[in-house]
Amino acid sequence: MTMRRIVVVGNGIAGLTACDTLRSAGFDGELTVVGAEPHQPYSRPALSKALLHGGERSVTAHQLPAPTHQAEELLGIGAAGLDVDARLLRLDDGGQLPYDGLVIASGARPKTLPGHAGSGGRVFTLRTLEDAIALKQCVAGRPSVIVVGGGPLGMEIASGCLNAGCDVTLVADAKPLSRQLGHHLSGIFTAAAVQRGLRLVSSGKARLIGSGSTATGDSGATYDGGARVALADGTELEADIVVAAIGDEPNIEWLAGSGLLADCGPGTVGSLQVDLRGRLRPEIVAAGDVAFFPTPFGLRRVPLWTSAIDQAKVAAVGLLLGDAAPPADFQPYFWTEGFGLSLKAVGFTPVEGAPDYCEPGEERDSVLLRWDGGGGSGTAAAINYRIPVPKLRKLANAGPGGLRPGKAALHR
Repeated sequence: MTMRRIVVVGNGIAGLTACDTLRSAGFDGELTVVGAEPHQPYSRPALSKALLHGGERSVTAHQLPAPTHQAEELLGIGAAGLDVDARLLRLDDGGQLPYDGLVIASGARPKTLPGHAGSGGRVFTLRTLEDAIALKQCVAGRPSVIVVGGGPLGMEIASGCLNAGCDVTLVADAKPLSRQLGHHLSGIFTAAAVQRGLRLVSSGKARLIGSGSTATGDSGATYDGGARVALADGTELEADIVVAAIGDEPNIEWLAGSGLLADCGPGTVGSLQVDLRGRLRPEIVAAGDVAFFPTPFGLRRVPLWTSAIDQAKVAAVGLLLGDAAPPADFQPYFWTEGFGLSLKAVGFTPVEGAPDYCEPGEERDSVLLRWDGGGGSGTAAAINYRIPVPKLRKLANAGPGGLRPGKAALHR
């Protein structure tokens, strides 16, 4: 069937990339984008990096160039249901959209702490532009802050709050960043965080337990009631505000009853599990935070900015060309900033043990690292080390010899 009408659900980076790829691959038919957020696409990573940290560029750091795909954009409207047999998308404003091809890029939403309901303006999450602006405005008053969650987002938020002059406690049920990066890289970031004044508290699952006493931040701003967090061992912590950064959940509820969701066991909605070309059906593909893609380590949801871009390119071509489309073959690329450190990593993480290759850089606290993954591939990371991403990929894939043929030395 010739596709003349394609609908893209999601106006984030995966949806934007899918639209651009469809056009560059020759699709000249009717293209419609449905986006639950009322904005043009923006850089979500910038919200917890440049925007939260301040500076002259922070106000515009999240902005992306205006789209050129010439799709009809239905913004501020969410998907509400899908009839795959009739090829009909239902919208939450009561409308319907027929399609020949469908791209599902509806993203994810933040998980919330138990007890979040009724917490008023004392508890924050960070996912959308509105979330970031609200948190930035609050942090400007230098409240005391509890960040729950030791992943990249939680650590970036904690760093931004410290940078603003806040007293910050980070609560995590594992060593910060260890699940994402491994213990070696986690140790480097944790040491830098503590040196800059971050208070670390180890805990099992944390929950909100309501308001504390009225508090006044360092700037004189008043926080009515504050917020209290209960830890697994019964300890209670109190601060002016709490920021939850405990992960995200794919936006797939609107697909209930569509037959597209794989059963993940009792009490679960299911999951979107695509093939190497991003397909769920010949006429339906998915990409980005919402999808589980095949990897060398099995099906994985890889909620990273560049992975969303790579997946969307594969899925868009897979929708147009089917089996003739090239299968996915990409490496994760990840970066994070905080506590005076900037990390770039290529390859699958977390990495185990100490690196096989370690090269100090010219600048203080800069180092280039590699872990051998076997079969000639590996994971490479650069901390405060000036290296272009293509060269970092060469280090990951070919080892030190691929970076500087004939001159590589092993530093331990």
